[in-house]
Amino acid sequence: MVRATIAIHGGAGTITRTSMDAKAEQRYRQALMQIVASAQAMLASGASALDAVTEAVRLLEECPMFNAGVGSVFTHQATHELDACVMDGRTLEAGAVAGVSHIRNPVLAARAVLEHSPHVLFTGAGAESFAAAQGLEMVAADFFSTPGRRKQLERAQNQQKVVLDHDEARSGEPLDPDRKMGTVGAVALDSAGNLAAATSTGGMTNKQVGRVGDSPLPGAGCYASDTVAVSCTGTGEVFIRTLAAYDVAALMNYGGLSLQQATERVVMEKIPQLGGSGGLIAIDRQGNVLLPFNSEGMYRGYGVVGEAPVAAIFREEY
Repeated sequence: MVRATIAIHGGAGTITRTSMDAKAEQRYRQALMQIVASAQAMLASGASALDAVTEAVRLLEECPMFNAGVGSVFTHQATHELDACVMDGRTLEAGAVAGVSHIRNPVLAARAVLEHSPHVLFTGAGAESFAAAQGLEMVAADFFSTPGRRKQLERAQNQQKVVLDHDEARSGEPLDPDRKMGTVGAVALDSAGNLAAATSTGGMTNKQVGRVGDSPLPGAGCYASDTVAVSCTGTGEVFIRTLAAYDVAALMNYGGLSLQQATERVVMEKIPQLGGSGGLIAIDRQGNVLLPFNSEGMYRGYGVVGEAPVAAIFREEY
């Protein structure tokens, strides 16, 4: 019997224990638990894996604590450029958008591309025109802005760097946002045995306008087949160069590795060898769930239908 399962992530990076605020930690845990529980309820009612991951990521986009949708980081020009991808493991269909600034929920636009276009990836103005034509909600560019992200941009510009990592803990949060790979994602196995994955991001603080990372690229930051569903978070350029999400599936299909062996090979060996860091979440068709990361922490949660949801942040937790 298939046990329908959902797993989500909200970014990986460095834990700042010395400045950790217990209330902030609790807010993150509660948000993760609520989103997992919502997706569990969908799967319990017979929803498809594709619907469950789409909704889970939409909820993550609506939560300003994560770097996707509301609360996305700023580019060097103090603008927002958002990316998202969804993939259906049953059909290998995928849809993605990149570099969008006016679509409230990029993951819904990616889903619309999957369902209503012969293409896989739209960028910029073309993606926004397509989304508007599909009736998706469009917003002003500053809809995604938050004061905390503005301060983060100012710090990055003062240091003249593109921020994935930062040497000083500033936030009082369990995962310093200056040291967080801010992508969100979800993977699911539904009661019919189908797999799906979705990934969404606001990119990197102070990044050059036009930069696209791994998140909207099927096979790099997001992948689903009838073997495994994967969503990644980390150093995007390295995840692109290694085709990290697809590599997990390839190691399983062609190398005969288990889900644990495949994810460990990618996250703990291949990514670090190229100077990358981060993690991923993955579910295979047997319902096994892995959430490995090589950074000090990763916002993550999972839930099997009929069981209590689980949320974690630190390395010593599951």
